[in-house]
Amino acid sequence: MKKLMLLLALMPTLLVAQHSIEGTFSPASEFTYAFVYKANPTGAVYMDRAKVDEKGHFKIALDSTNTPGIYKIVYGVPQQDHNFDLIYNGKEDVVLQFSLTEGLEFKESNENKLWASYTNSIEMINRAISNFYAQQSDDEAAFKDIFQTLQETQDAFELAAKNAMVSVFIEANKPYIPKGYEDVATYSTNLKDTYLKNVDFSNPLLQSSEFLSDRVMAYVFGMTANPSEEFYKQQIDNLVNYIGAENSEIKMVLLHSVWNTMVQLEESTVANYITDTYLLDLAKKEYNDMLATQLTVYKNTAFGSVAQDFPIEMKVKGKMVKSSLHGLNSAENYLLIFWSSECSHCLAELPQVKEMISKIPKSKMKVVAYGLEDDAVNWSKEIEKYPDFIQVLGLGKWNNPITGVYGIELTPTYFVLDKDKKIIAKPYSLEELEAFLNTL
Repeated sequence: MKKLMLLLALMPTLLVAQHSIEGTFSPASEFTYAFVYKANPTGAVYMDRAKVDEKGHFKIALDSTNTPGIYKIVYGVPQQDHNFDLIYNGKEDVVLQFSLTEGLEFKESNENKLWASYTNSIEMINRAISNFYAQQSDDEAAFKDIFQTLQETQDAFELAAKNAMVSVFIEANKPYIPKGYEDVATYSTNLKDTYLKNVDFSNPLLQSSEFLSDRVMAYVFGMTANPSEEFYKQQIDNLVNYIGAENSEIKMVLLHSVWNTMVQLEESTVANYITDTYLLDLAKKEYNDMLATQLTVYKNTAFGSVAQDFPIEMKVKGKMVKSSLHGLNSAENYLLIFWSSECSHCLAELPQVKEMISKIPKSKMKVVAYGLEDDAVNWSKEIEKYPDFIQVLGLGKWNNPITGVYGIELTPTYFVLDKDKKIIAKPYSLEELEAFLNTL
């Protein structure tokens, strides 16, 4: 009984700090807290936080519940732009310095120091390779020396990392080594073709880190100076083959990141290729309704996409005629406005839109005003001010299905369509709308 009592008494101590993550931020005045998260393949779980003192120092205690893996230190907002990863193996403290100007340096932690030393060494050799080709050298002996150094460096770090967690990253980063002299075109092609060869996309440690996303982004966006749509599509197809059929969850995460970048680059054709070929099916398979909606809305409203059709009832020569958006054929362009008679911004902007449109020939521009309303009372009064607009009543307001189809989150929202109802502009403000109309 005494032994049992002693064990029970000691149990709380088993959970006290075994190791810690501590560091110094500079300049200290720019930091308030350090937050630690445990990363996983699809996100991160909050663990703890520590206040940064006046000297920029923080310390976060880790106990037995903090299992080995990839941890993320967040030091500011937005979190996605103010964080860095580290390896915690459950056997050692992690001590670091982080400067806004000098970056990250690990003072203690063999895992993290080894990775930092490895990446710095590989970067130096890559610069030597770049300089060799920049000088248009054909010195085969110098070429051989550079890549022999690269091979020896890789081998040395693989040996040093044996049985350590960091070995997963060093092996995944294994560089392409030519067997003989190659000109820059041949080397570039072979580098591209083997860039993901050693990456194990099923490894949970890689999945939890930034390594996979960084590697994938470099593969898709960093392999040529002037990428075409076909190049992007080929890289994406290759990427999916490398990831493999079994890794659907991480495949969805990585393709979503590539999709987001394509959207930012306004590569709508490639973004929609990712959606149609891979990502929408993955979102449905993983029951990610939010992503599926995001993909569908973007596809519906991307530049060059044909705007989704909807029924229209309008007066023609004193008679009500049923038609649709796609059935309109009276103008070269159409301004589609989603608005509401209960929206103060709409009531302020629509008169100005009316004034802008009055300066454009009716054969060149027609306005379709889609009113998102709870009822028709106020709407019926307001539309009398705009007799030249084609008016559509959308009851249900934010529950109206059209809001989901077009991704309407606020009113007024503007789309400019050509005669074929393809989206040619999405002005985000009245000023942008006026600037675009002036180009017609």
